[in-house]
Amino acid sequence: MPQKVVLISDAGIDGAFAIALALYDPDLEVLGLLATAGNVSASQATKNLRIVLDQVDPPRLPRLGAAPEVDYGTDGRRLHGPTGLGNTDFPCAPLHHLPPSEKLLAELVRLYPREVTVICMGPLTVLTRAFDLHPDLPDQIKRIVVVGGSLQEPGNAGPVTEFHFSCDPPAARRVVQCQANITIVPLDLMRKALYAPTELLGDDTEISPAYHFLRQVVPFGIAATSHLYGVEGFHLKDVLGIAAVALPHAVHTRAMHMDVETQGELTRGMSVFDRRSWENPTHNVSVAIEIDVRELREYTRRVIGY
Repeated sequence: MPQKVVLISDAGIDGAFAIALALYDPDLEVLGLLATAGNVSASQATKNLRIVLDQVDPPRLPRLGAAPEVDYGTDGRRLHGPTGLGNTDFPCAPLHHLPPSEKLLAELVRLYPREVTVICMGPLTVLTRAFDLHPDLPDQIKRIVVVGGSLQEPGNAGPVTEFHFSCDPPAARRVVQCQANITIVPLDLMRKALYAPTELLGDDTEISPAYHFLRQVVPFGIAATSHLYGVEGFHLKDVLGIAAVALPHAVHTRAMHMDVETQGELTRGMSVFDRRSWENPTHNVSVAIEIDVRELREYTRRVIGY
């Protein structure tokens, strides 16, 4: 039986790849696709998720949630482009009467108690707002997978801060302290999901409709990665959130105690891992520390069809 999942996404280029993977993986049942601001504004994120659904034409349509109107004072457009989907400008059907992401999340979890895995591929505001609506919600979620934080790698939003956590540090802290079954996919692992331009662009023979769309949005990310970081290719970071659920045998985790700094002038949003077992024997998260990169590549190729 397919695993029930709900995806929370800030709708960038790697998010589009991750969403397509989940929608086309027959072993996953995507109940909801929930927008959050982050890489782009709230309204643009909601629009982007509708565009992804329209363009990849999945076999089953999930319910769509609208991003809450928040301003994090930062975004990811220099890496993901002015729309978040590169330089593209796809048509989008009017977005009327969409439920707020946090309300739809709470509804779906309560409809399937202890059956839903929530995969967070953006700031964690939507998740904590859902907790505000229903304080017992953490107990009703089967598992929370968070693509965010950094174990030992330098940050990508500051010297020690990962982008998703830097947008809303109090939300990140609240999630890791909520006593749910939590898996953290940190920046250390995300940086292993570097795909070469030849892998991402492919050729014109026998590609799926989903990959036809993805191939149009990724060139901006490839160029930006080269310009900003001097690296050839593009990191499909959010794809690792899907892999943590779809490829459990390929992702190795370690139990740790984690917290998030919310006050530091230089370190606000930093993820802090206490690995001193003699001082703090309790663990509140599982941290993904290794992945079989070859299997990850085979999985994306098999499911998306390029």
